[in-house]
Amino acid sequence: MADKVFTTSATASGGREGQVKSDNGVINVGLTMPSGDDIPSDASNPEQLFASGYAACFDGALNLMAKKSKEEIDSETRAEVSLLKDPSDNGFQLGVKLHVTVKGVDQSTAEQLVEKAHEFCPYSKATRGNVDVSLEVAAK
Repeated sequence: MADKVFTTSATASGGREGQVKSDNGVINVGLTMPSGDDIPSDASNPEQLFASGYAACFDGALNLMAKKSKEEIDSETRAEVSLLKDPSDNGFQLGVKLHVTVKGVDQSTAEQLVEKAHEFCPYSKATRGNVDVSLEVAAK
């Protein structure tokens, strides 16, 4: 096993109609199952929490790749996470679309940096082969 760099935890109770809290208490939110695209404003869900983590991690990886390539960028990553029906077991699976905006470089360079970030990002590594992840890149 690789050398551990960092460990954190979160505890959920009550499933999709319960509560989740991070070990430091910064995340402490109620959970609810959305109805279609109607997401309540007073609670979250596992897909939003996953989207938040993936977007933050990917944007960090993108900025690291830009720094290594000696490119100065401003970026924004929006992770769109969908809960999909899984016909193989009549259950569910996730789908992800990363919408990445990169300012300061041309489209080709933006795409190259995003691909490098996708190879490097721990969330991208964790989902590879398990979750369909598509990339949408826009240079501005």
